[in-house]
Amino acid sequence: MLKRSIAWLAMLACLLPFAAVAQDAAVEHDAIRPVPRDGGWMNRHNSMNERVAKGNVDLVFIGDSITQGWEGAGRKVWQEFYGERNAVNLGIGGDRTQHVIWRLDNGNFTDITPKVAVIMIGTNNAGSNSSAEIAEGVKVIVGQIREKSPDTQILLLATFPRGASADDPRRQVNNGSNEIIQGYAEDDHVTYLDIGPKFLSEDGSLSTDIMPDRLHLSEAGYQIWAESIEPTLKELMGE
Repeated sequence: MLKRSIAWLAMLACLLPFAAVAQDAAVEHDAIRPVPRDGGWMNRHNSMNERVAKGNVDLVFIGDSITQGWEGAGRKVWQEFYGERNAVNLGIGGDRTQHVIWRLDNGNFTDITPKVAVIMIGTNNAGSNSSAEIAEGVKVIVGQIREKSPDTQILLLATFPRGASADDPRRQVNNGSNEIIQGYAEDDHVTYLDIGPKFLSEDGSLSTDIMPDRLHLSEAGYQIWAESIEPTLKELMGE
């Protein structure tokens, strides 16, 4: 009987490390696990690294295709508001929080101390991650910037609304994440701003005039974005 008990305890001791690993794996969801992407994504990533390496960066926008769109539908608005502000666009279409996390540790934020970093990320996670997981990914990104450039002011934007109506499932996931990330503004260097209502009609619907596919902004949408953050941005940049 004693031998059998000893054998059982020995087997349990062997299994405990695997149980701990399984538990850790469950906690480390993909929204916080840094990964790169292939093809044209890496080309754009490298081109952004080359721009950052030149220095003279006072303002950065960090995000996905909605941020990259400053170079498309938002080009004229970008030039009007940011053309003379040493601004750099660090947006890549399709990016999720985990891709931005990888980029920030692989050149996108090397040896720069911008006055302000504008973050708007998370909507591409909404189909596969919970609100809490997305918020945790955003938290990692905020932490990276705080560590790499402690003097940079962070303008953390609520993830923009998407879908035709307030009932859209992914919009609801984003809303849940926004409720969490607004708490990150307890840090003196983080300012949270929700400009989502600026894009919506009174009934919560999203016009195709603002977002033609109810996700990506039109030129009118970029105008709303720029005008909505301008007072806060001026203050954070010390203008």
